[in-house]
Amino acid sequence: MRRAGLGEGVPPGNYGNYGYANSGYSACEEENERLTESLRSKVTAIKSLSIEIGHEVKHQNKLLAEMDSQFDSTTGFLDASDILQDNMLVSGFEMML
Repeated sequence: MRRAGLGEGVPPGNYGNYGYANSGYSACEEENERLTESLRSKVTAIKSLSIEIGHEVKHQNKLLAEMDSQFDSTTGFLDASDILQDNMLVSGFEMML
């Protein structure tokens, strides 16, 4: 596949630049380098973002584990106070009888 305007005017058998004229080939190479650098910077940005997301997920998991532990202790406290309340009700009824 040949790009329009590239390689025209090159004498037959002169394939040092793969059949492209010097100016056209270097323009193509410069465009490729520019696009490669753009892609490289985008990949780097995505990599950084994914690492930051990973750190955030670890932090959120730690917070959730702490909340779970606190809910468990609160549940235990409420169960104990429910038992005490039941005991008080039973003893109150026994005193009334």
